[in-house]
Amino acid sequence: MLSKLITSALRALPALALMGGLSVTTAHAQTADGYWQGVQKAGVLRCGAAVAPPYVMRDPATGEYSGFFADLCKEFADVLKVKPQFVDTTWDNIVAGLQAGKWDVSLALNRTPTRAMAVQFSIPAMEYQISLAYNKNNPKIPATAVSVADIDKAGVTIAVMSGTAQDKAISAAVKNATIMRLPGNDETRLALTSKRADILVDASDTNQLLTQANPDWAVALNPQPALAKQGVSFGLPHNMSAADVEVANIFLEEKVATGHVDELIRKAVEEVLKGAN
Repeated sequence: MLSKLITSALRALPALALMGGLSVTTAHAQTADGYWQGVQKAGVLRCGAAVAPPYVMRDPATGEYSGFFADLCKEFADVLKVKPQFVDTTWDNIVAGLQAGKWDVSLALNRTPTRAMAVQFSIPAMEYQISLAYNKNNPKIPATAVSVADIDKAGVTIAVMSGTAQDKAISAAVKNATIMRLPGNDETRLALTSKRADILVDASDTNQLLTQANPDWAVALNPQPALAKQGVSFGLPHNMSAADVEVANIFLEEKVATGHVDELIRKAVEEVLKGAN
């Protein structure tokens, strides 16, 4: 009886091995397609979008998105032959949402080592640095200020968008001033214009929009040494293959090299300035 059982078991092994081989083959077949092929099957490219003019803007009346990173999302969707879909988020959640699979790409994400442990990055679409915008008539801000240390004084209030790269940078540099963390760009600007805050910390190009719109009182300082200089990129899922990351890189590489990104930035800046007048 035992010999018959062993014989039956041995005969079954090839069949089991074949089944195992089939299951492995099937698993490979299910993962053989790249990430973007999955996006194509879904028919939509989901872009996580946190508002920060001129990178990403959202019309509160229509819900329509604009800004040069929103334009890049639309153009990348065209390359993939799918529809773009913007998923509204905040800077506090833009990394976590990508990790959770709530969208495929995070827009206008600064490349930092901390974020790189959680997500991947495309090549930069542009370079970014942080500046300090303030009212030139504010007696709390020295006319000779050139560094963060020059404005890091008790009684000085600094407004910044919560969870952003500029939040992390200024939080690490400031010891004495008070940091006012607010959810969005509109709130931080209002804090400065209403004089609840003395300084607005933001991307240099974003603060340039503020100074251009308010030349009678607004000035901006690029501190020395720099608070941060980083590339601004697509954020991509951490488990995305190198081949799929390269697809996004090649797309952006051409857009940057041909000057197309610069054109999109100029268009977005004009849109912001037009809305401010």
